[in-house]
Amino acid sequence: MAPEFQVDPFWPKPLPNNWIIGAVAGVAVDKRDHIWIVQRPGTIAQRQLMAERNPPETYCCVRAPAVLVFDRQGNVLRHWGGPGQGYEWPEVEHGIYVDANDFVWLAGSGPKDHQLLKFTLDGQFVMQIGRSGQSKGNADTANLNRPADVEVDTEAREVFVADGYGNRRVIVFDSETGAYKRHWGAYGQPPVDGGPEAYGGTAAYTPGQAPSRQFASPVHCVRLTRDRQVYVCDRTNDRYQVFQRDGSFVSEHFIAPETRLNGSVADLIPSMDPSQEFLFSVDNSNGVARVIRRRDGEVLSTFGRPGRWAGQFHVPHNIAQDSEGSLYITEVDNGQRVQRFVRRGPS
Repeated sequence: MAPEFQVDPFWPKPLPNNWIIGAVAGVAVDKRDHIWIVQRPGTIAQRQLMAERNPPETYCCVRAPAVLVFDRQGNVLRHWGGPGQGYEWPEVEHGIYVDANDFVWLAGSGPKDHQLLKFTLDGQFVMQIGRSGQSKGNADTANLNRPADVEVDTEAREVFVADGYGNRRVIVFDSETGAYKRHWGAYGQPPVDGGPEAYGGTAAYTPGQAPSRQFASPVHCVRLTRDRQVYVCDRTNDRYQVFQRDGSFVSEHFIAPETRLNGSVADLIPSMDPSQEFLFSVDNSNGVARVIRRRDGEVLSTFGRPGRWAGQFHVPHNIAQDSEGSLYITEVDNGQRVQRFVRRGPS
């Protein structure tokens, strides 16, 4: 029976320091059950930033740092982010991931964001893979091209990247040295360049057409499971594909295949039970979250709907889960928030 979720309308607590956030483009939960978000300060409307003016024109507000960390009670624990010495901060902040060794990984989806960044928990720079504005396309093994998200297998010392808005592939690097290891496209085949920029050389998605042999834009998530499979969100093609760790294709599953716009599979994560029986997914076009049976891709239930109230969504973008099974879902565009959904037993 599918688990059920109920919104916690009081999480997180009000931000300190007159802070306000923009589009929340990524969320992760670390091994301490601390909840990390990366938000886009550049997306906040000027009307909301009158306190930044000199002299201030209103009491509130000012931009919060790009990276914010909360405890399960909703208190801010850490904050950092932005340009610094030795690395190239992304033009458009996107995914965030905290690995089992307490390193924080950040991606960016801006036109020149061809890099991946690695930091300590306190925001000290550790490593950059790729360089801003240097991508040579899907065959380039030194640079990314507008990567969307990332996940790390610390035992194998491998970082998997959903690459992304510019490229049409999954690419794997050594998580300690940044050395290239392998990459693949849809169905485990080599990705191609050319054609309409938004679709990586394929026609725009049309319901009822034969499935595209290439990922569309963007390759929006990459998730690892305990049985050593790799789940990849091909958002605009309304599907996710499953691979072995070496890139061998396993299966694909379509979600709400009548969806156009930006597609139906923005993000997904496996459940925390030993067999990881479920997937939890968000759909930024239809404004819902889904519970999916992992073994066959069957959608068991949905929750939420488009709207502004607690428990509703405006462009849900990313999802993460804590050790107690609560889900954290972020919203971009002018949704600009993160919500917590507490897991309940099935009714």
